[in-house]
Parts: sequence; C-alpha cells; structure tokens
Amino acid sequence: MAPFADPDFWRDRAVLVTGHTGFKGAWLTLWLGKLGARVTGFSNGVPTAPSLYELARVAAGIDEIEADVRDRAAVFAAVAAAEPEIVIHMAAQPIVRSSYADPHGTYETNVMGTVNVLEAVRQAPSVRVLLTVTTDKCYDNRGESRPFVEDDPKGGHDPYSSSKGCAELVVDAYLHSFFGIGQAGYDGPRLGSARAGNVIGGGDWGADRLIPDIMRGAIAGAPIPVRNPEAVRPWQHVLNPLSGYLRLVERLYADPAQQGGWNFGPALDDARPVRWIADRLTELWRGELHWELDGGPHPQEAAFLALDSSKAQERLGWFPTWGLEEALAATVVWYEALASGADVRNTTLSQIHDFSSTGITVG
Repeated sequence: MAPFADPDFWRDRAVLVTGHTGFKGAWLTLWLGKLGARVTGFSNGVPTAPSLYELARVAAGIDEIEADVRDRAAVFAAVAAAEPEIVIHMAAQPIVRSSYADPHGTYETNVMGTVNVLEAVRQAPSVRVLLTVTTDKCYDNRGESRPFVEDDPKGGHDPYSSSKGCAELVVDAYLHSFFGIGQAGYDGPRLGSARAGNVIGGGDWGADRLIPDIMRGAIAGAPIPVRNPEAVRPWQHVLNPLSGYLRLVERLYADPAQQGGWNFGPALDDARPVRWIADRLTELWRGELHWELDGGPHPQEAAFLALDSSKAQERLGWFPTWGLEEALAATVVWYEALASGADVRNTTLSQIHDFSSTGITVG
C-alpha cells in the first residue's frame, strides 16, 4: 500500500486546517491544494518572519479566518462557517524554550485550544474526521533510551512537553466520552491523534531550532551556535509525517476502529546526534558554513527521543519515504533556491511532487 494521499478522496473535500501559517501547516495546506481540496485556514497571524506561508504564497487559492484558537467563540464560528468534513488541528505554541518564557500561554494554546476544537467539532454536523497533531515530546520520557509506542504514559518535564501530554490526555478522554471508541455501530465523527517530532525541511524559521538556525547562518555567512550537540533526535523531512496524517484521515473517514493515537517517526537508523546533523549540513551546503558550540545556559531537554511507528506501518501501510540523507538534501536545495532568488512556491510544490510521485528526487 502506497503511503501517499489519494487524490480521489481529497478532491473538492472541505478541509479546515488550524495553524496553517506555521511551518508544517503551510506545507500541508499547499499539499492539500495540490490534491484539489477546498481548504480553509485558521490562524492567529504569521508566527515567524520570514515564513514559508508568505514566501510560498500559501494564502493563494484558500479561504482564511484570522482568529486565536484560545477564543472558544471564534473556533465555534470558524467551524460553523467553513462546514468542513475534515478538521486537521495543528495550531500550537511549538517551542520548548518559549514555554519557559510563557507557560500560561503555552498551556492555554496547546490544551484549551485543543478543547475548543474538540467542542466545536462535537457541535458541527459536517465534520467526519478530526485529526489533532501533537509531538513525540508528549510522552513521559524517563530516559529509558527506547522508542516510544502509542500506549506509553504521557507527560513531560517542561511546560511545552507537559502541555502536549495534557492535550493527549484530553483527546483520550473525548475519545472515550464522546467519540464512541470501542462502541459497536458508532458512526459519528472520528478522532485521531498524530505524533511526530523534529521535522525538517525548507521554510522553517522557528526560533531555537537546529535546522533554521543553521540555514540562517549559512545564508548570512555567519558562524552558527549549536547547543546540545550530543542530543539524539528522530530527524525526518516534514513530508514524511504529513503523508501519514493524510493517509490516517482517509482511513479514519472509512473506519472508526482506527481512532486513537498514532506515531509517525523516521527509521531508527535516522535518529542521529545534533553534532552529526550539523556536520552533514556543512558538507552539503555549497557555500561556507561553520558551527560552534553554544555554551548556554540552556533549559533542560531530553537527551534521547525516538518513536516506534510499527502501528502506522502495519495498519496504514505508511513508511518514511525520504530517509535522512534525502531529507537533508531536500532541505539544503530549498534554502539554496531561496538564496538564489528562485520562486519559493514553485520550489515547495516541486518537492511535494517529487515526494508523492517518485519519493526520491530532491532537487
């Protein structure tokens, strides 16, 4: 079974994407548009400058609602106005370090924002599938150095990770209380939760993230400070998990038995230390690129994170199509295209085409 989205399913399908101006949301919105979906984006402004959303003209061809996911009335109004069959909830405060600066806002956005979307969907007769997107950091990481499986306990030792663990607990409660999980004959809206982490790719300008920091430095010709060089992360191109999200929505639409949590992580061999990634990008970038150790201080982060995606592979036929080498190469190609003045929208759509048609070509 191919891991890619079915155009016949998505063509003319009404889809509401929260957080469509973010890095992952912008890639997803462009892909949905390419598939022929009728997309409505819901977001509280543009989170970074520059941004993939603006550079790739993501707003072209979609409807947009500018509002805050923390605003319950606004979320209800957006779902009612868009009348979506599919809701993909990606709006979030996504940065660990930012959660230390604003823990209240992080919990309010990541937990109560998710509650608001769940409540709006419960009141919307048009919605068939709601997919919430969290992170690999939603798991209670006790330093066991093994990949997490979907049923592992949720938690977190920083406000961001904790907020995502809380969001997963909220989803689980709604599954059992309102979305009929395990109930014979249930035919209401279906709810799934997707977990992936450390996605990379062109157009990521997030603060305090390794690849954006390196690419900013590469374009500017400046030394790049790198923190936690020995930390191991499950690196993958953003299109890998997005292909899983699309496939999961298709399956949820047809089968409520697929409700619940799903991991979408790279092959375990692609879990590499930060130092290895920085060194490999130095080799791939055709100009000068130099990184150096950032001595800190830095907030505490987990030393090891990895996901076991066996469930998605066995039940959805999904697998991480682009390995780490292809992911890094595609990322460098994207930023080099930006630096050369190429049309970023065309570059991004070309990489979506390469991924979904051949799964290999990156430049």
